[in-house]
Amino acid sequence: MLYPQTNDARLVFSLDGVWDFKTAGETDYPTEWTSAALPEPIPMAVPGSYNDQNDMTDLYDVYGWVVYQRTFSLPERTIEGQRVVLRFDAATHAADVYLNGEKLGSHKGGFLPFEFDVTGKVKAGDNLLAVAIDNRINQSTLPIGNEGNVAFFGSDNAGIPSVEAGKRWAKPQNRPNFDFFNFAGLNRHVELYTTPETYIADVAVTTKSVTEGLGEGETGPATIGYEVTLGGEFAAKRDDHVTVTIQDEFGNTVATATGAKGEITLPAAHLWNPGAAYLYTAHVDLAGFAESESDEYDQTFGIRTVEVKDQKFLINGKPFYFKGFGKHEDSYFHGRGTDQLLNVKDVSLIHWLNANSFRTSHYPYAENMYDLCDREGIVIIDETPAVGMSWPQYTNKPLFEHHQQVIRDMIARDKNHPSVVMWSLANEPWYDQGGEKSESALKYFTPLYELAHEVDPQNRPVTIVCCQNDYTKDLVTRTMDVVCLNRYYGWYNLSGDLDAACYALNYELDWWEKIGKPVMFTEYGADTMEGVHGTHGKMWSEEYQRDYFARIDAEIDKRPWFIGEQLWNFADFVTIQGTMRVEGNRKGILTRDRQPKMAAHFLRDRWAKIPNFGYKG
Repeated sequence: MLYPQTNDARLVFSLDGVWDFKTAGETDYPTEWTSAALPEPIPMAVPGSYNDQNDMTDLYDVYGWVVYQRTFSLPERTIEGQRVVLRFDAATHAADVYLNGEKLGSHKGGFLPFEFDVTGKVKAGDNLLAVAIDNRINQSTLPIGNEGNVAFFGSDNAGIPSVEAGKRWAKPQNRPNFDFFNFAGLNRHVELYTTPETYIADVAVTTKSVTEGLGEGETGPATIGYEVTLGGEFAAKRDDHVTVTIQDEFGNTVATATGAKGEITLPAAHLWNPGAAYLYTAHVDLAGFAESESDEYDQTFGIRTVEVKDQKFLINGKPFYFKGFGKHEDSYFHGRGTDQLLNVKDVSLIHWLNANSFRTSHYPYAENMYDLCDREGIVIIDETPAVGMSWPQYTNKPLFEHHQQVIRDMIARDKNHPSVVMWSLANEPWYDQGGEKSESALKYFTPLYELAHEVDPQNRPVTIVCCQNDYTKDLVTRTMDVVCLNRYYGWYNLSGDLDAACYALNYELDWWEKIGKPVMFTEYGADTMEGVHGTHGKMWSEEYQRDYFARIDAEIDKRPWFIGEQLWNFADFVTIQGTMRVEGNRKGILTRDRQPKMAAHFLRDRWAKIPNFGYKG
């Protein structure tokens, strides 16, 4: 699905702004709210999570449906003879969409785009757009949750009669199987866009071969492949009307080709490298029989290869070392709402920290962040929202089919981003029980692994992020292209004892060495309250977090097949309220408002000494 773009053939109309908003029912919403003005609405900014936007009404723990509504009008001359599409970059987690009282359709999944062809449905004058959104999570959603009225954290007193009596009065709430807040609503942009009736529906650009070992600023021969998919009634007859022009980063034409599919060789190509990004543009023209029937689209791309070989992760044939973190789309007031200013700030901090990568924990992020990382040379592990999975979900066919669709949609959206070097199928699924349960997990994830390889035109490596488990019974992680470990020795296990933590870590890593795969951390860390200090660095202090990373990093540095360290977390973030968290998860090396803790300075110095390529030989 191409991102909306304004050019000589297309127009984009933003529907961002302040919408009308109202909470509805736990299990449904009044359908009359979709065809007439909302009764006593409150204002709600789009994009943005609704949870923190209003202080007169407590929206933090909304359970169930809400309704957004706004009117819009389009100049008739701009859409005459054009295809008109209504697009949502995301709606968390399920949405029903209505235009002028007519239901356009529904969508399940809160982190990927969806759209509706509204040609002929948009009328002259005012149009009423209504979106009903359900934030409930359950055993068939990604991420996984539980519906009910029992608090997620704190069940020590479950046997006390008064507590049991109190549960009857507890309000229904989402009980997530994940440790981040369930921010919901229209978190990303909403747009209307136009195309000609026969149009460019998709563009895929792949790197076929490069000259390996090129340094920054050096060039060499490279071959790229491209495939243009057309849509509309006459699409099948227009493949030979496609022209592809390759432009360098200054807009100069360096190659051209005709036809909807082919290969192009560039004799002096610049490679896209971590920390040294170089972006080309594939300008696609679809010639029409008349000017109004022509279409065009600009697709940026980078020339680079990705491969796993001999326990190394190779980018452009050179062994890459991951330095970075897991992140979250999380900030004050916006919640998970798209915030380009915050994206720019975060990328500047990634550079300041001398990091080179992050994982989109635990869901695909908004597309403008990927665009920025393409431009800035930041490497991304792109992850589905499959977090919180365990037995018996591995036998849940509807969930499996939804998981398949999410993988297809994520790869279709993000396939052209050079910053994306690996796909993550899930975060911390539990599958270490042994026996039949572990076998069922293997049967669940193996076809998803194969699917990701099948639908990715670049055939990037595929992984799964494994939790602190009994790795000897884990049949899934060892089958992935890269072993990604979330490990908390010294925090959740062997708490406060870094000597024992390092011994346990080495004991486990000795086992993983025999598997023969590249291994990296995708989470490790310690909760830290900024401003808490101590001469001996006890848990929760800034000194303990610094010492934790220093000790653990020293152990992984000894192992040449350990290819990276992505700690948990880039910044503090909000979780569900409970006795385990003080205003959220505090494992960030930055505070939620992006101020560095002591560990950030330690890691900045460490990562400055570790090159992107060739670390450990």
